[in-house]
Amino acid sequence: MSIAFVILFTVAFLSSIFINAYVKSSTEELIIALDEALSIKPDCIIVLGAGVRSDGSPSPMLQDRLITGIELYEKGVSDRLLMSGDHTKKGYDEVNIMKGYAIDKGIPSEHIFMDHAGISTYDSIYRAKEIFQADKIVIVTQKYHLYRALHIAERLGVEAYGISADVRTYAGQDLRELREKAARVKDFIKATVKPSSKIGGETIPVNGNGDVTND
Repeated sequence: MSIAFVILFTVAFLSSIFINAYVKSSTEELIIALDEALSIKPDCIIVLGAGVRSDGSPSPMLQDRLITGIELYEKGVSDRLLMSGDHTKKGYDEVNIMKGYAIDKGIPSEHIFMDHAGISTYDSIYRAKEIFQADKIVIVTQKYHLYRALHIAERLGVEAYGISADVRTYAGQDLRELREKAARVKDFIKATVKPSSKIGGETIPVNGNGDVTND
């Protein structure tokens, strides 16, 4: 093993530690309780997508995000929900399942927007600002994921606050936490460069009628 490789590996390892520590420490205070969210008056509540089951039901992690987002809506934090997930591959659709779940809980369809191209955390936040014209948002996801989402929002000029959706213990969380450390480094760089989302489109202001996003 060459000295150059050892130096490069050491620099990359230390940089990863620094970036992860910075992303978490710089966003910790933006993770708030539901009661605190009542005074924020965001443009929308954005629920970030996660896996769905083959039977068309949300995974436990996604279900908890939906439960939390719906609770925020019902408490009056915002009257607009933005369901952001992956609906770019044939036979796989997170956002219609997310919207359907909310409708089943009594949320009016016109108050629920779907971002069919929320294929990554970065794209979801970028598109919330550029496509859905949201300048102030409340982000709903599990806490380990909130740090990265909030950092991206801050770098993109979106005023954002996070609500944790940690309702239960999730299988495979140790591996998920490890992957998230690498994702924070990737999105730290990406949010510095600020590329456009992979998929663009016409603007759909989130203060309008969510049914325009139906397919």
